[in-house]
Amino acid sequence: MQQLFAVTRTRGLAWDQSRAMEQQRDWRGHADFMNGLEREGFVVLGGPLEGTGDTLLIIRAESAVQIRERLAHDPWGPDMLELVQMLPWDLRLGSLA
Repeated sequence: MQQLFAVTRTRGLAWDQSRAMEQQRDWRGHADFMNGLEREGFVVLGGPLEGTGDTLLIIRAESAVQIRERLAHDPWGPDMLELVQMLPWDLRLGSLA
């Protein structure tokens, strides 16, 4: 059964701090990959957390293993965005309709 997860990724060693996100290596490949996950309904919400090097994703998945497997195909693999945390999330306020 699918459930929601709050997933945090952080900038890896290959991240060039002198460049904006859209100017990083293989931005287009990463953006296309993430947009595809969103179209499939795997990624529900996502974006960078302002003032940090972190990104928050709300993901609908069967397990943390499935998340790890799917994100492993991101062109911005662990050298650009490291997986920090995956926690099951119980939505109590609002909706994702």
